Amino acid sequence: MTSDCLDIESSVLIKYKSEVRNKIIHLLLFPAILAITYSDQTAKDQWPEFRGLSADGIVIGEKRGLPIRWSENENIAWKTKINGKAWSSPVIWNDQVWITNSTENGKSMGAICLDKKNGEILFNINLFNNESVEPLGNNVNSYGSPSPVIEEGMVYIHFGSYGTAAINTMNGKEVWRRTDLKCRHFRGPGSSPVIYKDTLILTMDGVDYQYIIALDKNSGKTKWKTDRSTKWDDIEPNGKIRGEGDLRKAYTTPTFIKVGDKTIMVSPGAKSCFAYNPLNGEEIWNITYSGYSNASRSVIYKDNVIINSGYGKPHLISVRIDSNASGDITKTHINWDVFKRVPKRSSPIIINEQLYMTTDEGILSCLDPKTGDAIWSDRIPGHYSASPILADKKLYFFSQMGDCYVINPGGKYELLSKNKLDDGFMASPAVSGKAIYARSKTHIYRIERL
Repeated sequence: MTSDCLDIESSVLIKYKSEVRNKIIHLLLFPAILAITYSDQTAKDQWPEFRGLSADGIVIGEKRGLPIRWSENENIAWKTKINGKAWSSPVIWNDQVWITNSTENGKSMGAICLDKKNGEILFNINLFNNESVEPLGNNVNSYGSPSPVIEEGMVYIHFGSYGTAAINTMNGKEVWRRTDLKCRHFRGPGSSPVIYKDTLILTMDGVDYQYIIALDKNSGKTKWKTDRSTKWDDIEPNGKIRGEGDLRKAYTTPTFIKVGDKTIMVSPGAKSCFAYNPLNGEEIWNITYSGYSNASRSVIYKDNVIINSGYGKPHLISVRIDSNASGDITKTHINWDVFKRVPKRSSPIIINEQLYMTTDEGILSCLDPKTGDAIWSDRIPGHYSASPILADKKLYFFSQMGDCYVINPGGKYELLSKNKLDDGFMASPAVSGKAIYARSKTHIYRIERL
């Protein structure tokens, strides 16, 4: 396949993903030209990036028939042991499931490809060997937390400053690599890569450097790089940066939104969220807040983007998006800002004018995304890092204890089932066809009705 073909396909995918979001939110039909390029059947089979094709955890397409009950002895099509310690979420293209992997000490990092049909490991690729690795300093992160991003013929594997590589999915061969992107993550990398047209976009928010960089996805060469313009308030009277720069790091993944006839990229960082032109990295607007170490991926509600400010006291902030927004829009474009029962790590999900989220400690809340007002809250026991999915009009929340609570969305809390597997989930699940692909701390499962 030529690079021109790859550019066209990637461009269509971005446009298609934007239309998917509009369909979910506004209940519109897909344009015929997109239906020709990506059929419903094709869309059902792909989960190309963190949080899926629409980048928000919503499983598109007709009724899937996913199970709502399972255990180690029920509705498990296969279970494959994964040695190592990595929290990256699975991505899926056709019959391949890809994850990143790392040794627990971070000295060896690579990628694993599994056969979607039977769980057999097709490729186990060692990519980066590190003589010096900075300790994580906590049990929350891993050295392999950024999820891959995949398209026809190529998967992109990212470990922050430890290295980035493109892999040919047909033969498992490395196409290009970069190991020269400076960033001290301090607690390990976390931001996942995204594709826009012919570029692979990486988010590098460390304690020393904070920037967004776009690489040519075919060669790995830099196309543009933009430093964050954050105004820091952590410099002590003696001139030293507080906590070695701990309040400057973040782990977010960008979200794309159509504004008029242009696409912008919304990218939260520590202390500020920015909108960029993904074609050239030009900064368009920003808002400020007090949070840091953000990990949640922003979601789109109509003409608004909903952002999580991260650690400190986490806030959920709704920002109105319009074509005239520029500069610091903190005082002019924030619709609402809530701080009660907001998660530090997992992402929210929206359906039918309702936003759902769970705190790290398992308090599940339902909000009105238009106003931020609380509708109800309840407890689903456990701790949560994984982001939820919505499929067949049901919500799935995977916990760090190995439980999955299946919830019926609506005006009150309604638990449909609680399912238990042997180990906990830090990674977010993926869906392809009629199956859920869930990565626990030790295994990958294919969960489906049997």
